[in-house]
Amino acid sequence: MSNESINDFSVALNNILKTVGSLAQQQLELINLGFKAAGEVIEPLVKTSSDLVGNVLNTVGQIVQNITCALTPKK
Repeated sequence: MSNESINDFSVALNNILKTVGSLAQQQLELINLGFKAAGEVIEPLVKTSSDLVGNVLNTVGQIVQNITCALTPKK
C-alpha cells in the first residue's frame, strides 16, 4: 500500500466516525427534547388534577359538615 492510499483510508475512516458520532449525538438530543416536551405537557395536567382533587375533597368535607349539622339535635 502506498502512503497516499493509507492517507485516503484514514481520511475516509475519520469521516465515517465523525458522521456516526454526529448521528448518535442528534438522536440523543431528540430524545432529550422529547422528554422535555413531555414534561412540559404533563406538568400543567398534574397541577390541574391535584387542584381538582383538592377542590372535590373540600366540597365533600363541607357537605359532610352540613349534613352533620342538620342531623345534630339543637338545644
